[in-house]
Amino acid sequence: MAQIHLEVVTPTGPVVSEEVDIVTAPGVGGEFGVLANHAPFLSTIKTGALSFKKEKLTNFLMVSGGFAEVSNNKITFLVESAEFGKDIDVDRAMRAKERAEKRLIQAQQATEKVNRVRAEAALQRSMARLRVAELTRH
Repeated sequence: MAQIHLEVVTPTGPVVSEEVDIVTAPGVGGEFGVLANHAPFLSTIKTGALSFKKEKLTNFLMVSGGFAEVSNNKITFLVESAEFGKDIDVDRAMRAKERAEKRLIQAQQATEKVNRVRAEAALQRSMARLRVAELTRH
């Protein structure tokens, strides 16, 4: 099977750089998949699960916000953060989810829009971490 080169880069450096069979990512317009020799395109990435398959083994990453570019049989993700499912601390993610839910309730009762936006983003990240951790364990 033909492969495509996958690069996942965060502000702290590269997370993944390897040849893979397929990549599936959470685009703002919906989830999309990319195989070898895909047509060039750009996409905004939302917080969620990015997966890539190589030799029948599927790996999962939690990614938050960024961009993806496909060109010349390479897909590059420039994202705010990326964590492998096996590295996610589920207990910590559950506590973060609970804190974000409480903050969201408090923010909805107040008029502070900034706190609501931050709480929503924190909730999305914690839920994505939990989903990726769950996908990795199955």
